[in-house]
Formats: sequence, C-alpha cells, structure tokens
Amino acid sequence: MLSRRLLRVKVVKAVYAHLQTEADNIPQTEKNLIISIDKAYDLYFHILSLLPELVKYAEARQEIARNKMLPTEEDLNPNRKFVENRAIERIASCEAINDYCAKKGLKWSDNSDLIKNIFNTLTEQSFYKSYMNNSSRSFKEDTELAANILLNILELNEQLEGVLEDQSIFWVDDLGYILTMAARTVTSMRESHEQIKLLPKFKSNEDLDYSKRLLRESIIHFNDYRALIDSHTNNWDIERLALMDNVILAVAIAEAKNFASIPTKVTMNEYIDIAKYYSTPASSTFINGVLDKIITRGVEEGWIFKTGKGLL
Repeated sequence: MLSRRLLRVKVVKAVYAHLQTEADNIPQTEKNLIISIDKAYDLYFHILSLLPELVKYAEARQEIARNKMLPTEEDLNPNRKFVENRAIERIASCEAINDYCAKKGLKWSDNSDLIKNIFNTLTEQSFYKSYMNNSSRSFKEDTELAANILLNILELNEQLEGVLEDQSIFWVDDLGYILTMAARTVTSMRESHEQIKLLPKFKSNEDLDYSKRLLRESIIHFNDYRALIDSHTNNWDIERLALMDNVILAVAIAEAKNFASIPTKVTMNEYIDIAKYYSTPASSTFINGVLDKIITRGVEEGWIFKTGKGLL
C-alpha cells in the first residue's frame, strides 16, 4: 500500500505547485493530488508487469539462438531456469494484474530497447549468475531473484527513469517507493497459494481523507503558518528561505496541529527526512530546529494536542 511517507511527499509537492503557480483553486489542486496518488498505484502494477517482459525477452533470445544455422550445444539446450521462474510465471498469469494494466493502458511493448537493456544488465550481476548456476529449483529462490531485480536492477536503471518520465510526470519520484511495494508483493508469494496477495492502494480508509485534509489545512492557513515560522527564525529573512523549506514546515505544522492521533515525533522525523531529499543540503538541520521550537510552543499553549499515551 502507499505509505504515509509517500502521501506526505505528494501533499508537500501539491502545496508547492499551488503556491508556485499562484493558484487559488484548491479543489483543482486537490484533484491533482488525487491523480498523483492514483498514478503511483498504477505504477505498482506497471512495474510488476515488467518482470514477465524480461522473461519473454530471454525466451525469445533462446529461440533465436536455437534456430541459428550452426547452433551450439548451449544454443540447443539452454539454461531455462530464468524463463521458467515460477514466481514471475505467476505474475504473468495473474488476472488482477493483467486486467488492471489493460484497463489503464499500461504496457511495455513499445519499450523493447529498455527490456533489452535491463536484461543485459541483469545477466552481468553476480546474484543472477549464482541463481542460474545453482542446479536446485525452489520457489523461494525464484521470488528472491524477482525481488533482487526490482530492488537492485530497476531502481538504478537510468533508461527506465527516462521512459517513466515520458509516460508520467509523477512516476520518477515514486519509483523507489513503488519498487519496495512490488518487492514486498513478490517476497510474500508462497508456492502453496496460487493467488498473489496484491497490496491495496491505502493501508486504511483514512489515508485518502488524511491527504486531502492535510492539503487543505496547509494551503488555507499557509500565511498563518508562515508568520509562525517567521517568529521562530529571528536570525533569518523568511523571504530568503527556500520556498520548499517554508512549504515543508507549513505542512508539518498543519499535521502536528490537526491530527491528534499522529505523534509529534513521527511528524518531526518524517518532514526532516523529506527535507533531506527535496530541499537544500542544510534544510533538514534548519527545519529540525525550527519545527522543534514551534511544536514545543504549540504543546505548551495547547493548540497542539495529542490523544493517547506517548504521542508527544
């Protein structure tokens, strides 16, 4: 399922885009946020469907070699362990994945160069060679190889990033999260269970409401939060702060103030980490200091209130 971390990142980006374009249509920004979330879930199915494409390519290569004018013994009797990988075979025959991809128009048929590139990269890896050279054939081995492809090949493939960027402006930044989701799906597969346990879009029914409410609170009260930030940055000119820093802080304050069930430590840690990836090198330290002061003040004055033990 899409993690709260990914949802937070999407809200931060949506607020940033809203302010950058000086938009005043919050419903449209909310609609764009939902589209972005939906596209992330599309990518989950799209990435899973890439694994069978690699097997198809490997099998096609073996068939070409077998039909050469002077085939070698290896050409005639190739190692078929990868093309018979049962975990990937199960993905290829999964109706839920195939139906979803067909409905959304998700396909890799126009990206043969990418498939070739990924497969060639795969065959150079020590984990692949070890898998192919091991005469045993277990379902666990098959799932581990599939997970290795997702986490160690696809995440580092620049050509894949380029293809995804051409297909959707949302997908490149989502890729790392989605590969982890796909790998979890693969490693949870069991030989005794034919059905693949696909992850739902959200962990709970509250996640979509959380995202929309966080977006609205951040935009509607942005100027109030910015004034609060200004009062805790005496040695800084708030106008010179990176807009992204202001946005990250504002969204963090909105979360701390409006979601009583989310511990303040969680909010702190999440937005500090987001700053490491989406703002300047010094931003995480700066945001840590400012956010700590603001949350401490909010708790003392009572406008940040948490329900349950240990949430502060």
